[in-house]
Amino acid sequence: MKEKTGFNPQSFAVIGAGPVGCIVAAFLAKGGYDVTLCDVIPELIEPATTPGIILEGAENLQQAVTRTCTNVDDLAANPPDVIIITVKATATPLIASAIESFYKEGMYVVSWQNGIDTELDIAKILGKKPVMRAVVNYGCGLVNPGHVRIPFHHPPHYIQELDPESAPATEAIAEAFTKSGLATSRTDQIVSMVWRKSVMNASTNPVCAVTDMTLGEALTDPFVSQAVRGLVKECIKVARGNEISLGWDYYPYCMEYMMGGGAHKPSMASDFAMKRRTEIDYLSGKIIEYGEQAGIETPCNTAIRAYVKALEAKF
Repeated sequence: MKEKTGFNPQSFAVIGAGPVGCIVAAFLAKGGYDVTLCDVIPELIEPATTPGIILEGAENLQQAVTRTCTNVDDLAANPPDVIIITVKATATPLIASAIESFYKEGMYVVSWQNGIDTELDIAKILGKKPVMRAVVNYGCGLVNPGHVRIPFHHPPHYIQELDPESAPATEAIAEAFTKSGLATSRTDQIVSMVWRKSVMNASTNPVCAVTDMTLGEALTDPFVSQAVRGLVKECIKVARGNEISLGWDYYPYCMEYMMGGGAHKPSMASDFAMKRRTEIDYLSGKIIEYGEQAGIETPCNTAIRAYVKALEAKF
């Protein structure tokens, strides 16, 4: 039986002031909500209150958030109704542990991240009831702190709770996103949606990172495009081996969607440029893990993960 609730979120905390976090924080603030933007790097959050976050491209907006902080623990002084995690997946367990220290019944935590099973890492610490997973459909890059370029935005976005009893709260959070300009719907197919997006990311992010190419360059190069196509097909095989539905026409849809990225460089390429640790373990690593579970070999993903790991080791 689903929980009856009058949950009406008014305060949000966004953890991570990268491009993804800045976008959701700016839109929620524009929607009239109390928004705290949190990041350990002071320079990233400094412009968020004055002059405000700047979005340009597919969306154009300048909006200040309510406040900023540099430590998740600082949120304990005035706990928000909803916490949205937008940091790199590798930091998820650490963030969830910090939230645990002030978590209280009725608070919800949304994984607004790339990668497979990020929400499960949160649930290992906080339990399933407060945890939700979102799939967002925009490309973005940080021009400067608080200044984001958005090459494309293809709403709606989707969100689902891990515990069915939290479905009413999911609906309320989706309504808040939609009211703010990020059209979002609750779904009961989030695993499929996460994989539909993650297959694309696993097939392009590491390739663009190691080649320093944009999506358009990688997909039109006669040799590199073969590597991307091989990764896509292998990921699809793994998904189907685990009975994860992608849809009968996913392959042509996937290739057409990725071609639309054009001059956009995926986030992993930016990570390489900044000599930061990547999310490869939540993309290729998860494909390999699920391949082993289904008895499916994954030579393409195993190879590309090895290349990324070898280059990361030199940072």
